[in-house]
Amino acid sequence: MEYDDVSFHNVGELRPVDGSDGRKLQRVPESVRQSLNEKAQDVMYRPAGAEIRFVPTDGSVDVTLSSPDGTCEVVPFWGPFMSSDHRHLGTEPETFTFEVPDRVTHLNPDDFAFAPGVCRLALWGGSVVVHDVEGARRPPTEAELPDRQYLAYGTSITFGSNATGVNLSYPWRLGESLGADVLNLGCPGSAFCEPELADYAASLDYDVATLALSVNMIAVGFSTETFRERARYFVETVAEGNPDAPVAAITLFPFFADVVDDPEADEMVSTPTAYREALREIAAEAPSNVAAVDGPDLLGVEGLTTDLVHPSDRGMGQIAAGLARHFGVE
Repeated sequence: MEYDDVSFHNVGELRPVDGSDGRKLQRVPESVRQSLNEKAQDVMYRPAGAEIRFVPTDGSVDVTLSSPDGTCEVVPFWGPFMSSDHRHLGTEPETFTFEVPDRVTHLNPDDFAFAPGVCRLALWGGSVVVHDVEGARRPPTEAELPDRQYLAYGTSITFGSNATGVNLSYPWRLGESLGADVLNLGCPGSAFCEPELADYAASLDYDVATLALSVNMIAVGFSTETFRERARYFVETVAEGNPDAPVAAITLFPFFADVVDDPEADEMVSTPTAYREALREIAAEAPSNVAAVDGPDLLGVEGLTTDLVHPSDRGMGQIAAGLARHFGVE
């Protein structure tokens, strides 16, 4: 979406903030956010690598931001090139200045999926409010951006939790391999395959999609049959949203219930095996652009962090590389 001569990527709506001059970013429109479970409503305010994009046309551009949570990192990119000058937001508005690095101006924009003259402020952490943008600028054109879009839905693993940087999550890495812009709808602790979110996802413009379904559902007690019903609708809806887009339905990645005796696993109403088999069956019966991809084939146990749920940076790389191979990119 575009607002005030700035492009907001992976942002579904900019909502006015009571008692403030700013607008709060959220990854889905308010009508969709309100339809989700309580935790998902909250995490849709978290950016998951959403970006503020513009092209300076005469000198520098000043951007004033805050994070009500006080925990967001702003990672500037110029096209594909990450700046080492990361900015950290607090609860009070702060103004940051951005100007095209001199060496970047000598690059040929036609050589890159993202033109180097495009400033991309990737947001990583808590919620973000945009207060002001000053300076001569314009939104990037289609020619300055990737010509493909990649849609990712899943849990905190898709969101990028436990990755040590915004560009180290598996969706970001896979997007780079595919030469695609990433639409990340990951929902930490709350990926319950709501039909309203499926409908919204299917309305987006995407050329490839991954649906990692869903360790959150088995963890909170959804039966296999309820998972099957919800996952079937989500997979089929996204597949039908663009029949030409390949859709990878990813079964549960390996987690503690697969590898250790754990009281939490003993209390689950289903098993990882049952969930994985259900998703394979859904994919087999879905439209022809859907294929099942086994999570344990993408991620080895050694790629997990110590909670034996979330991948480390190494594990995120394993997932991205495996999915790239699945989509025909080495």
